[in-house]
Amino acid sequence: MPKLHISAEEGALLASQGDFMIERHIAGAMNAAHWHDHVELNYLLDGQMTYIFNGRQEQVEAGRLVLFWAAIPHRTVAVTPNAPLVCIYLPLVDFLGLPIDRGVRQSIMQGRFFADARAYAADAVLLPQWVQDWQFGDAAKRQLIVDEVKLRIRRFVLDAPIDDHSVARQSSALGGGAAIGRAETLTDLIHARYSEPVSLPILAGLAGMHPSTANKIFRSILGIPVNEYLTRYRLARAMQQLAETKVPILQIAYDCGFGSSSRFYDIFKRRTGTTPRLFRSSLARDGKAD
Repeated sequence: MPKLHISAEEGALLASQGDFMIERHIAGAMNAAHWHDHVELNYLLDGQMTYIFNGRQEQVEAGRLVLFWAAIPHRTVAVTPNAPLVCIYLPLVDFLGLPIDRGVRQSIMQGRFFADARAYAADAVLLPQWVQDWQFGDAAKRQLIVDEVKLRIRRFVLDAPIDDHSVARQSSALGGGAAIGRAETLTDLIHARYSEPVSLPILAGLAGMHPSTANKIFRSILGIPVNEYLTRYRLARAMQQLAETKVPILQIAYDCGFGSSSRFYDIFKRRTGTTPRLFRSSLARDGKAD
């Protein structure tokens, strides 16, 4: 069965772009934030798990399905020992083709973390069965699993307590000391100013910190430097615009803070293995819903 793996180039988009995958493993804390081009569903069968996602802590209990766009840098930082976790990776093109509310879809791609408002007893039986059938089933059974996952996402979105099509549950800090608070300040600044020509010294100054202190704190929480997070966040927002809009690529390059189309193309190709134009055309070719 194919696995997600980190490219040899630091910071590159995790591989297996375009593949649906489902797996079960023992959850563990990550050394650093990572990212990949799937919409990810996680289901913890026992215990608790804490993520750093989009610069915020998100704590999830067993029995509650969570959904997020994994192109946003994310990291698990605390997990109950020996907690079994089911992970589902749905290709972006399949997610974009789902008949769900456009506002909800956009909020997910803009970095919202969705968690089931309540536990569904059926998930505890169904998801492990999906894992087993995916490992040992034939092509027809695997396709059935993909179809069932898509239906589960549709129910997930419909059942989420969304106010004005915004977000199922706003991210919120759960404590953890001054370091997390300062890291959140930096990610908030990145999210607000990623379209501007900002850098570590500028962001640190706005946060009232020395650049080296800011970078050290940020690394301690997310495992990557401030500038690396900034690049990944810019790419995630660019991918969202490429997928969801018809804005010219040159304009996207400037809107997302890359400064020029050549720099945008260079970074996008090195990090994803394809060009912005091919990324957009592949989604259109595979039948993205409007």
